[in-house]
Amino acid sequence: MPVNNIVKERNANGEYKNFADFCERIADEAVNKKCVESLIKAGAFDEFEQTRSTLLASFETIIDTIQSGKKKGFQGQVTMFDLGSEEEKEQLNEIKYTYDEKEELPEKELLSLEKEMLGIYISGHPLEKLKEQIQAQTNINTIDIRAIEEQMSSSAQDEAELIMTRQSGKTKYKDGQNVKYAGIITSIKKKYTKNNKIMAFVTIEDLYGIAEIIVFENAYIKSGKSLVEENIVMVDGRLSIREDDSTTIIANEIKDLGEQKQRMLSLDITNANEEQKEKLRGAIRFFSGDRNNINVVIKVGEENKPCGQIYLTEEILQEFQEILGTENVSL
Repeated sequence: MPVNNIVKERNANGEYKNFADFCERIADEAVNKKCVESLIKAGAFDEFEQTRSTLLASFETIIDTIQSGKKKGFQGQVTMFDLGSEEEKEQLNEIKYTYDEKEELPEKELLSLEKEMLGIYISGHPLEKLKEQIQAQTNINTIDIRAIEEQMSSSAQDEAELIMTRQSGKTKYKDGQNVKYAGIITSIKKKYTKNNKIMAFVTIEDLYGIAEIIVFENAYIKSGKSLVEENIVMVDGRLSIREDDSTTIIANEIKDLGEQKQRMLSLDITNANEEQKEKLRGAIRFFSGDRNNINVVIKVGEENKPCGQIYLTEEILQEFQEILGTENVSL
């Protein structure tokens, strides 16, 4: 296998010094251009100075130059690059090979290449920078879904209703509950029902794992433009909990995450006393329910911390203003 040959050469003659050194040393080891391209996409040469986009634009020319040089060697021709010490040869490599210099690809594209080649992200995750936004706008993730399935399998549930512990406190999950889940689409499998209606099984990955989303025709029509692999989306749907089946989400609509209106209730407790904080905790619990329509963010100094969701009206807004003061409550 090419990989075994690459490792064998490295073990025998030391680390590869740069990309050109790698190409020269594996030229006789049955490592073809497709293999080199895959290694570039996977980030195998990121420790060297060239960007992945530069290597992708240059590797074929460099390999062709090496192969051409070897043919000349077979014919008994000697060039200036064949003379001199090893150190001088290494310095001449910069002249010997031409790199088509390119700016690096956007991070999203680099991660996409890693996923394409390896099936996993290596240098990061497309959702990492959106972590706080996702936490503030969702009420379920794959950790919660796995925990639901574990509870369902480990104990007899008279009702599909479970109490889970999340960072924001105890959360109740029940069959049919409205949920919001966000992640990146990894696969879409479309099919037609017996009534010739289109539906899809959409696999969406968040920072913790994957969840299956079932999209029936009405939701599919509404969500069509967002149903693209590698798209980062928000799923508005209902939870399906079954004792003898996997926990899934049945979509009402799927939108690009950027389309979500980030309407938030900001509560500044930087200067709040303990009595105000206790009243605030009670109000957040009291006004949280199945009809939640806004995300709550607690502000402490310059830091904003997601604190779940509540159902907000003008009257409820005034309640929070009375607790903290109008200047400390904002939308």
